[in-house]
Amino acid sequence: MLGVTTTQWNGDEYQRRFDELAAAGADVHGEAAFVRAYRPASVLDAGCGTGRVAVELARHGVDVVGTDVDPSMLATARRTAPGITWVESDLAALDLGRRFDVVVMAGNVPLFTPPGTQAALVAGVARHVGGLLVAGFGLGRGYGLADYDEHARAAGLTLVERFATWDREPFADGDYAVSVHRA
Repeated sequence: MLGVTTTQWNGDEYQRRFDELAAAGADVHGEAAFVRAYRPASVLDAGCGTGRVAVELARHGVDVVGTDVDPSMLATARRTAPGITWVESDLAALDLGRRFDVVVMAGNVPLFTPPGTQAALVAGVARHVGGLLVAGFGLGRGYGLADYDEHARAAGLTLVERFATWDREPFADGDYAVSVHRA
C-alpha cells in the first residue's frame, strides 16, 4: 500500500500506553485541544491509529471521521468508540467524497509513509481539506519541512502557522513541528 509502511501494529498495546500515561496524570489530549482551538464542526483524523484524538474531539461535540490503514488500530478504535465512523484506507487513495473544516495528521503520519510516497499522502488528505490541514511530526528522520511544505503547496495548500509543539510553542528549527496549512 502506498501510504504506509509494512509495520504491523497491535492496537490494544498501542492504546494501553496512552491509557497508562493518562492514568498517571499526563495530558494525552494536546493534539485535540490544538485542533479544537480552531472551532471546527468537522474533523478528519487522518492516520487516526486507535482513535485517541478523534474520540476526544467527538467528546467535545465535533463531527469526526477517523481513518487508518492498520486494521488492528481500527479494531481498537471501533471498540472504544463505536459511534464514530472509522474508515480503513491508505491515505494516499482516500476518497470520502467530502471536505472537513480540519484534517489532522497527529501521530507522525508522514514518517510512517514509505520514502518517496509522501507527496501522494499529502495530496490524498488535501482532497478532504475544507479549511485547514494540521500535521505534527518529528524532524530529522528523512522527511523535512521543506519537502512537506512543497507537497502541501502542490496540493493547493498555503502555510499559515507553524509551532514547535501542540502547546503552540514558537517554532525555531527544533526537532518537531506542528504545521497549519489552509486550503
